Amino acid sequence: MLRSMFSAISGLRGHQTMMDVIGNNIANVNTVGFKSGRVNFQDIMSQTLHGATSPQGGLGSINPAQIGLGMTVAGIDVLQTQGNLQSTGKTTDMAIQGDGLFVESDGTNTYYTRDGAFDIALDGSLANPASGMKVQGWQADAAGAVDITQPITNIVIPIGQRTTAQATSTVTLSGNLDAGAADATAVPTTMTVFDSLGIAHSVKVTFTKTAANTWSWAVAKDLTDTGIAVAQTPYDAGPPVVQAVNNGTLTFSTSGIETTSTGSLSFTFPDGAKATTPAISFAQMSQFSGASQPAGQTDGFTSGTLTTFAVGDSGELTGVYSNGSTQVLGQIALASFLNSAGLARAGQNNFAATSASGSANIGKAGTGGRGTVTTGELEMSNVDLATEFTGMITAERGFQANSRVITTSDEMLQELVNLKR
Repeated sequence: MLRSMFSAISGLRGHQTMMDVIGNNIANVNTVGFKSGRVNFQDIMSQTLHGATSPQGGLGSINPAQIGLGMTVAGIDVLQTQGNLQSTGKTTDMAIQGDGLFVESDGTNTYYTRDGAFDIALDGSLANPASGMKVQGWQADAAGAVDITQPITNIVIPIGQRTTAQATSTVTLSGNLDAGAADATAVPTTMTVFDSLGIAHSVKVTFTKTAANTWSWAVAKDLTDTGIAVAQTPYDAGPPVVQAVNNGTLTFSTSGIETTSTGSLSFTFPDGAKATTPAISFAQMSQFSGASQPAGQTDGFTSGTLTTFAVGDSGELTGVYSNGSTQVLGQIALASFLNSAGLARAGQNNFAATSASGSANIGKAGTGGRGTVTTGELEMSNVDLATEFTGMITAERGFQANSRVITTSDEMLQELVNLKR
């Protein structure tokens, strides 16, 4: 009878633990990135009344006779299953679709989380505003290159930072020139050229048909732009500031495809910017019957400030500047574990690595079995209320049944005491 009482006590204790876990799950039903827990029970030592024997003579084998001495909690698992994604529309909110965890640091310790409710801190770093921990990854260099072989560090998004201007280095002329045009027909178009200070200058390109399948081209400053000096052409208002070669010829095959071109570009800027000699390409020019519609495209841009950013599926951060240019700012790191259920809860929606989980495998999203990153969304708790309420009923009935065992054992002891009367 005493055995049954102590077994029932262990049952009460175990089912109370089960209720504690269920209560914690339900309490965190709306916690971002929360992973529910699950209790596993196992029996404990059994008292052997007699052991097993093998067949002897005409007798068969005898099975052991044992009385169990109760139960205990075998473990509390963390269910690392995917939670539902909820759209927030906030750029700094991120969620992982698939396996993997974000990496955070407080400057001393490293933690892992599925909670992507991030924001930009006062120092420009991407951080969790609830804990202050900073998101880890790889920062891009000045050219926008990211080296993921280097150690991870704090991700910084310098909103408001000004980028340097880029002078035009490539000019691409495209479009069609009318094959039926008469000789000496002039076809103009305009394009924008940027100097090393980021100042935009309008230049005029004129195509003039000189013979069958042959056109000459010339570049001159637009009469409305006084900030650039090019070779003297009929479109200049006066002598050039600096003599330069800005003309050439363009030859097409009998199929209307550009075959050869000559000439080069050279610009001098009196505003103090560096002189440039951008490459010029006519590979996209054609000569077919129809209206002439040439167009000029150039690279380069004026200086701008970082206004916003975007995050790709791979966790790559791309900055968007006020001048319309973009540049890679960094790469968010994700961690994966051989046994993610072995991670220890560290509070504030964080996990810490343990000897059971193994070391973190750090890398880019979408590689090594890691999921992809989505922005403007958060991963909700994976707690299933239907399952938790069912477990609550099971725990309540288990607790109730074990309490009845204690009551019944007490009544039996009472009857034993009453034998003396």
